[in-house]
Amino acid sequence: MRRLENKIALITGAAAGIGRTTALLFAKEGAKLVLTDVNIEGVNKVSDEIKKSGGDAIGLSLDVSNEEQWIGVVKSAVDKYGRVDILFNNAGIYVISPITEIELKTWNKLININVTGVFLGMKHVAPLMAKQKKGSIINASSIAGIGGGPGHVLYGASKGAVRTMTKDIAMEFAADNVRVNSIHPGYIKTEMVDYASEKSHKTLEELGALYPMKRLGEIEEVAKAVLFLASDDASYITGAELVIDGGVMARA
Repeated sequence: MRRLENKIALITGAAAGIGRTTALLFAKEGAKLVLTDVNIEGVNKVSDEIKKSGGDAIGLSLDVSNEEQWIGVVKSAVDKYGRVDILFNNAGIYVISPITEIELKTWNKLININVTGVFLGMKHVAPLMAKQKKGSIINASSIAGIGGGPGHVLYGASKGAVRTMTKDIAMEFAADNVRVNSIHPGYIKTEMVDYASEKSHKTLEELGALYPMKRLGEIEEVAKAVLFLASDDASYITGAELVIDGGVMARA
């Protein structure tokens, strides 16, 4: 039996990168998908790809910082599938900048997406899961939410907030059998690492060489970690942080 057979999964930021790859993997494992993104054309392409492969998916427009849109998306998911079993709060943006160069509007925009977006997803999905006495929420944090680095005060603040919120909500809903965990990737081969390469003036190979495993992470490696936390294989895991970084945070 497939690991997510007949599970209903809602994924944010599903048009590309980790969100897209996770959606395709979830579909292969039997999940029915509610895929969301501000890029509705992109998310519909992913939905169509899943349906052409025999899966079941819908694509919906969602600005994760907008509560009314969250309410609409959750209602659409319940109207179509009856419930939500898995929430992957994946949507996020990345800014590398010295603190003195960060404008308040940039700060507010990133916090609204990376932090408020996760808060709203949990606010509107966790109670549904609590009523059905089962569910799994996976929040995308980062190793920047655990350790510091130059130019990462804004991004690190957002991902540190996600890390702590995850533990808070895990405790709030543990008795209802709703599991809430966070993932903490290092540099993964996505558009975000291309941006980091440009900002650091280092090639992807040079960035990978900084990691103990001497390479960057693959998107599929993150998606498989999310699959584990979403599945019943992780039935006794909540409030945990799963680091996916080739060994970086293991350094003393």
